Amino acid sequence: MTSLTLDPSSTALVLIDLQRGIASTATQPHAAADVIARAAQLAAGFRTRGSLVVLVNVDPGPHGVLFPRPIVDKPRPPFEAPRDWSEIVPELNAAESDVRITKHQPGAFHGTDLDLQLRRHRVDTIVIGGISTNVGVESTARAGYDLGYNFVFVEDAMAAREADLHTFPVTRYFPTIGRVRSARKVLDALR
Repeated sequence: MTSLTLDPSSTALVLIDLQRGIASTATQPHAAADVIARAAQLAAGFRTRGSLVVLVNVDPGPHGVLFPRPIVDKPRPPFEAPRDWSEIVPELNAAESDVRITKHQPGAFHGTDLDLQLRRHRVDTIVIGGISTNVGVESTARAGYDLGYNFVFVEDAMAAREADLHTFPVTRYFPTIGRVRSARKVLDALR
């Protein structure tokens, strides 16, 4: 494993779907509350160093009308999100300087201005975490990798519905498109 050094001026923290409706569900191998606590530490550290923090939430729209609905073998059940379902959790202490991105599908690049925001801030490295590892985080990372961004995956600041859905991308896929580190190592690397 190579050492990690992050330039605060060209590195952004992107937190995926740490919102009331998603963070209130059971996650593995890290509890959602622990993921949020580490994400809040990361966000505070990034803000202190003048680095960009991006808070991404997903909004499926009324009756899920904005979410993709292709023909699939295992359709998702009809979903009606409660009023506060898409609200970013208050523990992240969202700041005025944070960029807010609302998406309507798993990935945060498609149909949003995330790429534009990152490029205007001259970001080339994305530190990423969120819930869930194998859906929103992985989908965003795949698209960002295609766009040429460097990635650092914060293993203990992400989780999934089942442990293996977290473990597989963290151990098998993410190391092939970026670097996987703990929240502590990321904060130590941000100089």
